Order: sequence, then C-alpha cells, then structure tokens
Amino acid sequence: MDIYQALKKDHVVVRGLLNDLVNLPEGDKEGKSQLINKIRDELIPHARAEESVFYNSLRSLNLTKDIAMEGYKEHMEAETLLRMLQLQDKTKMDWKNTAQKLRQALEHHIAEEEGRMFEAAMNNFTEEEAQMFGEAFERLKPQIKEQTIVGTTLDMVANLMPPRFSELFRNGPNP
Repeated sequence: MDIYQALKKDHVVVRGLLNDLVNLPEGDKEGKSQLINKIRDELIPHARAEESVFYNSLRSLNLTKDIAMEGYKEHMEAETLLRMLQLQDKTKMDWKNTAQKLRQALEHHIAEEEGRMFEAAMNNFTEEEAQMFGEAFERLKPQIKEQTIVGTTLDMVANLMPPRFSELFRNGPNP
C-alpha cells in the first residue's frame, strides 16, 4: 500500500470515530471516554508516523517545505483539541463543542492533505518512493501507539527539528 492509500484509510477511520463522538448523547460518559481513547489511539500514531515519514520527506524539498510545515501546525492544533477532550471531566468545558471543533479541524486538514499535499508529493516522489513511505508509515504506527504522552510529544518535537538535530535529540550523543 502506498502512502496515499495508507493515509486515506486512516482518515476514513478517524472521520468515523469523530462522527460517532459528535453524535453521542450528552449523558453517555462511558461511550464518550471510550471514543476519545479510540480517537487518540488512531490519531496520535497516525500523526507521528506521518510526520516522520511523509512530512519530513516533503520538508526536505524546498518546493514543498511550506506545505509540510502547515501539516505540522494542523497536527498540533488537532492534538491540542484532543488533549482538551481528554481533560474535559476536570475542566467543566463543553465537550460537544470541542469535539465539533476537532472534527472541523481534521476535516480541513484532511482536505488540504489529500489535495495540495498529495499533489505536491506525487509531483516530487516516484511510485516506488510512495510505496516505501507507505510501508514505513505502517511499521511505525504500532511502535508509536505503545508510547506514553511524553514519548509522543518528544517525537513531535524531534519531527519538527532539522534532520541533523533530530537523531541527536532522539538518541543522545554517541561517546
């Protein structure tokens, strides 16, 4: 499966979960908690693997750097909304409104990604490269899913760093 197919497959899953959450009755605390956890388990590994494999490859090309950086920004916005949903019991906020904002943000992000970003990638990467990206993306997701919030946050920071610094950040200096 190439990177485009892999990303689209995940987008369908996340859209479905977000629609379920937004349409959930107000009083269903157990259902809400389960859906938020499922969204987290899909969204965070997807985002970190996508950044590492796809965005960093796009970022390495001067022509597509801005598109990749916009993707990072949108991931951070969506993740902030997701973290707010995870804390909603402690904050007395309107979780339904936050869920709708998250769905809107991700719908916008997916449209941009499957449009402008895919087009830019298809113009700059071969089918073989797209296949390799897809395989690497799928291999990374289960590893990321096992990480704590600290681990996935550090991965986000490392993904944003220039490549020459990110490996040092992830692995530490070699004596």
